[in-house]
Amino acid sequence: MNDFNVMVALLGALILLLALASAWLARSPLPPTLIALAVGIGIGPHALGWLDLEAMGDKASLLEKAARLALGIGLVGVALRIPSEFPRRQWRAMLTLIGLGMPLMWAISTVLVYLILDLPFWMAALIGAIVTPTDPVAATPIVTGSLAERNIPERIRHAISFDSGANDGLGYLFVFLPFLMLTKSIDDALTHWLLTTLLWEVGAATALGLMLGYVFGKLLRASEAAGAIKDEWRLIYTAALGLLAIGVGKLIHSDEVLVVFAAAAAFDQVVSAPDRKNEEQGQEAVNRFFAIPIFILLGTAIPWDGWLELGWSGVLLAVAVLVLRRPVTMLLLKPLLPDVRSMPDALFMGWFGPVAVAAMYYAAMMEHKLSEPLVWQVVSLIACASVVAHGITGAPLTRLYGRIAPRRD
Repeated sequence: MNDFNVMVALLGALILLLALASAWLARSPLPPTLIALAVGIGIGPHALGWLDLEAMGDKASLLEKAARLALGIGLVGVALRIPSEFPRRQWRAMLTLIGLGMPLMWAISTVLVYLILDLPFWMAALIGAIVTPTDPVAATPIVTGSLAERNIPERIRHAISFDSGANDGLGYLFVFLPFLMLTKSIDDALTHWLLTTLLWEVGAATALGLMLGYVFGKLLRASEAAGAIKDEWRLIYTAALGLLAIGVGKLIHSDEVLVVFAAAAAFDQVVSAPDRKNEEQGQEAVNRFFAIPIFILLGTAIPWDGWLELGWSGVLLAVAVLVLRRPVTMLLLKPLLPDVRSMPDALFMGWFGPVAVAAMYYAAMMEHKLSEPLVWQVVSLIACASVVAHGITGAPLTRLYGRIAPRRD
């Protein structure tokens, strides 16, 4: 309990300090996610030793719960940022990004893990699936703010946001297929994946999320019409919807990440754009509150000894995944995406598909289920490499993109 109180106090103090310098940080080329990661490394067990998750019990379980909460809250913010007409207008392109893009990224990542680390195929496929989804929490600093609005067309910003939100939940399908293959016979694994994972944990999760978002969107509209809700409560309404979706999804043993995104997407369709602006502003503030601690925790949970065991093969894998996984996929899909109108569009969308909180969530879950530390060692290395690489290149590449790719919304 004392260790937990130390963690809560440290995280609260660090958020306060970052808030006091938030105006300076906004002018910094480094995003808050990268600063939070560096802070976590500094207070972790291998530096100052102020926070050690191992001393608090099951590190994997703690990271899974923390990442699930941050991811759930972040997904609500992503859905609210996307105009309600965008999914209806761009459904073919989004279906292409998800239906073809995710299998391609999974295949590329699996082949890289298999060849570079020389792991058994299904273990390589598991790690490849975990790093397949692009992360909405880490992508938020890239697609929001004045720098992004000046240099990145709306069509690209919304495409990155929608893709990162949807593929996080659907990543569940890709993660659980190799997991089942590792833990069951082939027939049992395929039967379970088709009947339980696909139909219930993903299909039912989507339906439940859509229902929750629609119902609570309608209830909000009715409450507003009756003058029963105060403005300050509106600002936390969507955050509460995210928490409800996370909890209900977990209670029915489904893909709770997909429940959250579906609920927020349905809510987005019900609540009009002027009304949604207040929810979006409140949600972004809540997102920041939850995003900073998860990257601090990632910094404290880095398995340095495991990284040393991976050696240069781990470094090569991290670089190869970042350079090939999404950029190659976007270049292959460019002819099928009408709004990706130029090579700079494809390269920008390809590069900025970070690996972060979603990968942490799935990696911690699989480490907890398999008791295999290798999963966390490899995924945490790729996630940290992504936070550093995308954090450092975010501002300069956004400016470069704004200069060489004229806005054509």
